[in-house]
Amino acid sequence: MLDRLVTSARTMAPQLTEWRHHLHAYPEVSFQEVETTAWLAGFMERWGIPYTRPAATGLVGVIEGSRPGPTIALRADIDALPMQELNTFEFASKRPGAMHACGHDGHTAVLLGLAKFFSENRDFPGKIVLLFQHAEEKAPGGAKSFVEAGALEGVSACLGLHFSSQDVTGTAHIAAGPITANSDSWTAVIKGKGGHGAAPHRTIDAVMVACNAVVNLQTVVARKVDPIQPAVLTVGSIHGGTTFNIIADEAELKGTVRTYDRAVRQQVHDELIRTLESTCAMYGATVEVSYIWGYPALVNHEGMTELLKTTAVEVFGADKVKKQVPLMGGEDFAYYAEKVPSAFLFVGARNAEVGAEFEHHHPRFTIDDAALPYGMELLGRAALKLLVDK
Repeated sequence: MLDRLVTSARTMAPQLTEWRHHLHAYPEVSFQEVETTAWLAGFMERWGIPYTRPAATGLVGVIEGSRPGPTIALRADIDALPMQELNTFEFASKRPGAMHACGHDGHTAVLLGLAKFFSENRDFPGKIVLLFQHAEEKAPGGAKSFVEAGALEGVSACLGLHFSSQDVTGTAHIAAGPITANSDSWTAVIKGKGGHGAAPHRTIDAVMVACNAVVNLQTVVARKVDPIQPAVLTVGSIHGGTTFNIIADEAELKGTVRTYDRAVRQQVHDELIRTLESTCAMYGATVEVSYIWGYPALVNHEGMTELLKTTAVEVFGADKVKKQVPLMGGEDFAYYAEKVPSAFLFVGARNAEVGAEFEHHHPRFTIDDAALPYGMELLGRAALKLLVDK
């Protein structure tokens, strides 16, 4: 079985690339993956894989082996980002304002390859659950709805991967414990009193108040949070006013908070609210804050991490598998990890020779297609170990 998997991963490389390019050319953003889901459903039907639709988009397929055994889940995210692609290659996005700029097209192609392989090679015990998950890029995230709909019922373990633009093709990074952060977002609407730009004494300048709030918010992490605890508070957007001689009545701030510790997460939330309210009160303004508690921190299970690490060493060699440092990015795979023993690893897909050298979420992002067979073999090997070695 293992030999067949390794051979299939290599011989399917052109097919994996074709699927990835199709997905890249026709991206759909979070919660709008209608055509992508229908496209995937067509393969499930063609290969005789029963599937369900736990949400409006995304699907869950189940491949039954030839005899009883454990049930394990493999996950791929299928959504794209709301951004304009600047690549000019043939399979660049054909949909303005949507782009696969994070590698989800590659994740989906890998899981599709495994779906085909295991549907044709069912001489294994147990079941494989295929999580073609929607909306990883936008809270509340597709993983949450999958879990709530029972997609993990009876599942004993869940595995996933993410192609990385930081690491060259033929490498992998993984670590046990927390590897991505609690990922929250917030919006603050500051309300002052507008007026003429030549008579500021009769106004409460919402833009000025917002600027002071931005500065004061920098003290939350710097002076309130224990310096050995990771925390980030970023103001990513500030909008206010319309023209040169009008003092703005209202200004809006948007930002994100990233933490690992639950207590620190709550602390930063509380201090953010307090700082905004006190800053506004000092100038006679008011503020309305909307805070969205986003994805929890992704914590890799120790046993599942060791399984993936050992598997990665078999695929790449010991010198090509490194320890993953914790990231402050968010990942809704965390919802699966809260329910069942799970692990998530990063697979290198950087290759400057083919233009795969840009950061995730960059308008010229792409991955090295040569990484696709590695991803398929790695997840497939790990799945077989969980199924056969039990």
